[in-house]
Amino acid sequence: MTRLSVEMLAADTVEPITSAGHAQLGVAVLAGITLIVLLITKFKLHAFLALTIGSLALGAFAGAPLDKAIASFTTGLGSTVAGVGVLIALGAILGKLLADSGGADQIVDTILARASGRTMPWAMVLIASVIGLPLFFEVGVVLLIPVVLMVAKRGNYSLMRIGIPALAGLSVMHGLVPPHPGPLIAIDAVGANLGVTLALGVLVAIPTVIIAGPLFSRVAARWVDVSAPDRMIPERPSEDLEKRPGFGATLATILLPVVLMLSKALVDIIIDDPTNMVQRVFDVAGSPLIALLAAVLVGIFTLGRPAEFTKERISRIVETGLAPIAGILLIVGAGGGFKQTLIDSGVGKMVLDISEDWSIPALLLAWLIAVAIRLATGSATVATVSAAGLVAPLAADMSTTHAALLVLAIGAGSLFFSHVNDAGFWLVKEYFGLNVGQTLKTWSVMETIISVVAGGLVLLLSLVI
Repeated sequence: MTRLSVEMLAADTVEPITSAGHAQLGVAVLAGITLIVLLITKFKLHAFLALTIGSLALGAFAGAPLDKAIASFTTGLGSTVAGVGVLIALGAILGKLLADSGGADQIVDTILARASGRTMPWAMVLIASVIGLPLFFEVGVVLLIPVVLMVAKRGNYSLMRIGIPALAGLSVMHGLVPPHPGPLIAIDAVGANLGVTLALGVLVAIPTVIIAGPLFSRVAARWVDVSAPDRMIPERPSEDLEKRPGFGATLATILLPVVLMLSKALVDIIIDDPTNMVQRVFDVAGSPLIALLAAVLVGIFTLGRPAEFTKERISRIVETGLAPIAGILLIVGAGGGFKQTLIDSGVGKMVLDISEDWSIPALLLAWLIAVAIRLATGSATVATVSAAGLVAPLAADMSTTHAALLVLAIGAGSLFFSHVNDAGFWLVKEYFGLNVGQTLKTWSVMETIISVVAGGLVLLLSLVI
């Protein structure tokens, strides 16, 4: 994976493309973010175009020459896509294989067959967490919500009691656990160790998802007592139920990249010798690119063969899996361009200078910045990318574990209070048949609980490790 080292980020802030003072830079940041928000929410402009225009406006407000602002944006866009573009593509292919082969259905059916009554919310959060590992949040929602609706309807469960745990599992994986794009981008910008971040992310994710999922769902079910809307419950085709991969093979395929990356982290800690052959092998096998590529190649056999996919069908799956991510890549890349414009304008150094006079811990500062951008833009990815660019210089003197915690603080902040400027808000509202008020009392509160609990756990971990 292409990495932006902390030294490179720090060097970028030594000679900014503008000589603006802190006040002007602060105004430029607010103006740039405000413009992005207005373009996305008021004028319904695509996030890629809004981020592009906002980045150039930021440079202009900061007094940077237009050609330098353009160069900063394109450099950031290129380095971000180079760093995570292939990983996003491989994740999309794996997700498509999982869905089309029936592997996702197999995991769902197997776990639900062993759950009932009070254990059902816990089963749903487990399903969502496992399924959510290789999938984008939106893909996971589309895949799991029909299952949530069927379980709630057929088992006569409260929709919130079943739905909130599933949404919590997906959201926590999305914000805290690589190889999701948001955490990967933050790891890249901050220069954190991926394996350590993954291990700590799982440690933070487990209690967070329990509190925001099964436990909060009890309250949400009392606040909003609704049944599953009939119009959204799909009919499952029965003819394909026997031609799908087994539970063990599907689960092993999904967990393969996580196991490889965690193995790399453990070997790095135990051996800690870059010249050691074992460590070099695990460094390669545990890199995100190789780990996800291995999962895709293994998935072609473990998922595709039981479903009797032909070579032509697998080729079509790859092609159709890649098609929808064009917009995602552009948004992520433009977010990287906005981040680089922030850095090159001297905003990162400004944050570093100002924070030296504050008593706010760096991790709390990172969380607060991500919260502010999340509330303003409605995008967890934009919040993660922008906050990572702003606070990256703070990681220069941090230990490996604290740099990883900085990434998690950003990820936690990026999930704070989803509301009407977030596409996920409307996705959940429409699937569950809720009104705006009901969605705010359930989905939005759940996101806030995830953000606050995860942020608090990150701060607690920073005191003991």
